[in-house]
Amino acid sequence: MGKVVLRPRRKRKKVELRDPVLEQVAALAEAEGIELYVVGGYVRDYFLGKKDRREIDFTVIGDALSFAKLVARHFRSKAVIYERFRTAMVPVGKEYRLEFVGTRREQYVPDSRKPIVTEGTLVDDLERRDFTINAIAIAVTGPEKGKVIDLFGGLQDLSKKILRTPKDPLVTFDEDPLRMMRAARFAAQLQFSVDPAIVDAMKRLAERITIVSQERITDEFLKILQAPKPSIGLKLLYTTGLLQFIFPELAALAGVEVYQVGKQEYAHKDVFFHTLQVVDNVAEKSENLWLRFAALVHDIGKAKTKRFIEGKGWTFYGHEEVGARMLRRIFRTLKLPMDHLEYVQKLVRLHHRPMALVQEEVTDSAIRRLIVQAGDALEDLFLLCRADITSKNPHIVRKYLANYDRVYQRVLEVREKDKLRAFQSPVRGDELIAITGFDPSPAIGFLKKKIEDAILDGIIPNDYEAAKAYLLEHLDEWKREIEARGIPTTRPKRRERSEASR
Repeated sequence: MGKVVLRPRRKRKKVELRDPVLEQVAALAEAEGIELYVVGGYVRDYFLGKKDRREIDFTVIGDALSFAKLVARHFRSKAVIYERFRTAMVPVGKEYRLEFVGTRREQYVPDSRKPIVTEGTLVDDLERRDFTINAIAIAVTGPEKGKVIDLFGGLQDLSKKILRTPKDPLVTFDEDPLRMMRAARFAAQLQFSVDPAIVDAMKRLAERITIVSQERITDEFLKILQAPKPSIGLKLLYTTGLLQFIFPELAALAGVEVYQVGKQEYAHKDVFFHTLQVVDNVAEKSENLWLRFAALVHDIGKAKTKRFIEGKGWTFYGHEEVGARMLRRIFRTLKLPMDHLEYVQKLVRLHHRPMALVQEEVTDSAIRRLIVQAGDALEDLFLLCRADITSKNPHIVRKYLANYDRVYQRVLEVREKDKLRAFQSPVRGDELIAITGFDPSPAIGFLKKKIEDAILDGIIPNDYEAAKAYLLEHLDEWKREIEARGIPTTRPKRRERSEASR
C-alpha cells in the first residue's frame, strides 16, 4: 500500500462528547499523559445522532494494555486482554463495553483472517479499518481535545449515506473477509447504498469467506436479520455470491423457471425475493429475531419439492414438512442455538395451516388442533401468515387478510370456550400410573394422547371429570391395543436407556 494522501478539509469545530464513563476514561488518560482517541462505531453513531451508545472503542498512542488495566481498576472491573492483537476489553457495569487498542498496522496471510500486528501510527490505525464511516476519530485528551480526525471522507460518506472503504476494497476484504459480511450488515442497519467498487470486490472475493469461522459469520448474519430492513443486506449477499457459501439452501430458492406446454408458459414466482419481502414484512411488526428467522426459512423446502404438473403448473407439495425437517441440519451448520429450533420448526410446519381453515364450515376440532400445535407461538404464526401475503394486487391482499382475521377470531372463541391456553390431558401421568399399574413408559403417553385427541375432536369437554370417565370407559379397550401394538408398559432398564441415548 502506498503512502496515504490526506485530503484537505475545511476547518471543523471541535465537538464535545458528553458521556460520564467516557469523561472518566479521558480524565485517567490526561492524568497519565496518554494521548487518547475515540474511534469506530461510537463516533459514527454520534454523528448519526443515535443515542444509547454504550460500546466505546478507544485508540491509545502508547501501551493500550497497561492503560486498559488502569481503567479496569478505576471502575473495579477486570480487563480482558488479547495480547497477540494488542487489544483489551473492559466491561463497566452491565451496559458499557470499553475496547482499547494501541495504534497498529496489520498484515495478513492468505489462509487466515488473524493479522500479524505491529506498532503503527494513528494514520495506520484509521487506514486499516473496514469502512470510512468507521475510520473517524475524535481526540479526547490534550490541547486538541474534541478535534475530529477524518482522513478518508467518512463524514461526507455519512451525509451521502454510502459505504466506502479507506483502502482499495479488494485489499480491505482480502485482509479480512468478514468485512464483506459487515458491508451487508451496515447496508441493512443504516440503509446505506454501497460503493460499486465494494460490490465488485465482494463478487471477486466471495469464496474467501470460507476461511472465516462459522461463529463470526453467523453473528454478522443474525445482525443483518435484526436490521430495520434485512432484505438490503440479504440481497447484497445473494447478488455478490456470498450467500451460496454461507447459506446455500437459501440461495437455492432464487430464480424463476419456465415450463412450456404448447404455446402456454408456466412460471413460478421467485421464492427468494418473495422470502425477502416476507422477512421485511415481519421486521416491520416484530423485533423477535427467531420469528424473523422463521420468515427467512418458511419456504426453505420449496427447492426440494418443486414439481411441474400439467394442468396445474408448478407445485410445492409438502414443502412445509420438508422445510421443517431441514432445519436441524441448518441450525447445526450455522451453529445457531438449538433451543430455538423447535419454535422455528413449528412456525415453518404450520405456516399454511391457517389458510386451510378459512372455510366457514371448518370444525371446532380443526381449530383446536391448530391452537394446541401452535401453543405459545400462535400469535407469531398469524403474524407470519399475514406477512406471507406479498401480492401486488390490493384486492387479493385485502381478501387474504380478511380470511386470516376471520380464522383468528374463531381461534380466540374456541380457545376461550374450551380452555385451551395451556392444553394437556386433565388426567395427569401420575394418576394414569396409579390407575393402570404401568411404569412411566410409552404406554402412559399413549393413554394421555387418547384423552387429548378426544378433547380436540369434541367428544368430551376439556375438564377432569369428563376425561377420567372417558378413560375408565375405554381403558380395557386401550390396554388391548397397547398389548397388540407392543407398546412398552415398563420403564426401560438403565442399560437399555443408556444404549437408546447413544
